[in-house]
Amino acid sequence: MTDTTLNPRPSLLIVDDAAENIRVLASILGSDYEITFATGGQQALKLVNQHPPQLILLDVVMPEMDGYAVLMPCKVTPPPAISR
Repeated sequence: MTDTTLNPRPSLLIVDDAAENIRVLASILGSDYEITFATGGQQALKLVNQHPPQLILLDVVMPEMDGYAVLMPCKVTPPPAISR
């Protein structure tokens, strides 16, 4: 759960196997979002379960677990509501 009084920026999870893409997105969006990132699908699911983000930017084409495979568990079990 995120307390927006302590952290007014919305949370963003960037999931991409290309480190350069993560760096570019983080540099563009870092002032507006509290950013976490994952370089693979399993890592992304772990982060979503631990600290559900308000927004996920998800690469579709990744080795081992593609973006669609990451998305399915998120749709089946949505994260708990974030208080506002």
